Amino acid sequence: MELTNFQKIMEIIGTVVDGIGVCIVVGGALYSLVMFIAEKHPQTERYTLFRQHVGKSILLGLEFLVAGDIIRTVVVAPTLQNVIVLSIIVVIRTFLSLTLELELEGRWPWQKRNA
Repeated sequence: MELTNFQKIMEIIGTVVDGIGVCIVVGGALYSLVMFIAEKHPQTERYTLFRQHVGKSILLGLEFLVAGDIIRTVVVAPTLQNVIVLSIIVVIRTFLSLTLELELEGRWPWQKRNA
């Protein structure tokens, strides 16, 4: 099956969005590492801040990775098999996002913040 120009453009956009997601995860991890080394806080507080920064980078990166997968699957190759694979990927990444959110914030995203 030959891709149309629109599909080729969407494939490129999906790949760029994936690349942005990977850059966010890697860049966030490197930034967190630099901040960990440079911080003057006690060791346990530095570690907690490091984990929170890395976790937030992973969460944001996952959002971009899911968006890239959706673009490529829905626009470029919308077969039943690809949609099923996309659904599984989205469920896994959503589970990861929710568990990371719980670990970082100490509550589920739908729970109210304690005042």
